[in-house]
Amino acid sequence: MARLILIAGSANPRLAEAVARYLGIQLAAVDIGRFPDGEFHITIQQSIRGDDVFVLQSVSPPVDLHLIELLFVADACRRAGAGRITAVLPYLGYARQDRRVSGREPISARLVADAIQLVGYQQIVTVDLHAPAVEGFFTVATEILSAVPLLAGAIQPLLPPDAVIIAPDLGAAKLADRYARRLGLPVAIVHKERLSGEMVTASRVTGDVRGRLPVIVDDMITTGATIEAAARTVLAAGAHPAIIIAVTHPLLVGSAAARLDGLPVRHLFVTDSVPLPPGLHSPVEVVSLAPLLAAAIKRLHGQRSLADLRGYR
Repeated sequence: MARLILIAGSANPRLAEAVARYLGIQLAAVDIGRFPDGEFHITIQQSIRGDDVFVLQSVSPPVDLHLIELLFVADACRRAGAGRITAVLPYLGYARQDRRVSGREPISARLVADAIQLVGYQQIVTVDLHAPAVEGFFTVATEILSAVPLLAGAIQPLLPPDAVIIAPDLGAAKLADRYARRLGLPVAIVHKERLSGEMVTASRVTGDVRGRLPVIVDDMITTGATIEAAARTVLAAGAHPAIIIAVTHPLLVGSAAARLDGLPVRHLFVTDSVPLPPGLHSPVEVVSLAPLLAAAIKRLHGQRSLADLRGYR
């Protein structure tokens, strides 16, 4: 059997190191540098000929930089004779751009998927993909794992019997249902309208939230506008004045930290799919994806099923 090789991109080296520890291996020796004019220069510093190579890289802010690096690493591996190359993408940027809205714009998620495959990635592993339609843009084997079991397990000991799972918009309804089934709780849905990249408005809540502790769940927090609108809407509807938030991808850009600081957040549960930004004052608890990703890599290397790691039950 070919050797298992794990390469860390620069987006999330701490997560890559943790995955390597779970696998009981050392990260491959790779130099990711830059020329004086800013161009990437990537060198694989060991033989990987015929090996089973996994490249761990979140396509997270700065998204374009990390995407280009992901592509260059694959080309370096292919030219070095790797037997198989798998992209392990804890967070896949551009996944929200899965369709045209105005009619005069690219379907960016499709372009990104095409580029990832074009450079030689033969398998894709990602976590809680924002738009399920994006899976269809890949023609290679694509495994979508879920952090829901990990996050639900972390918040369960903190929940009173009268808690309620909150989907902050209709797009998060299926995700909320998965949390609710695992935790044995009801679901309420906030009806949201997006006004711009940083502004949303919420009009009403479907479901009983009065007197209940709201647990707001989503696949990501970007600017925090959706979470803030949902929180204020359920509080206005009579929910308990304390909030638990559980999200997979804590991008937390722009005014996200300030928005969260303005809410009565009791706990904020996130994963380490992307590094946390500085200046966050909310009570953050990080649940690592390392054991989940390591288990997926080990099974893919051994040609075994990942069915129970997808977290869709």
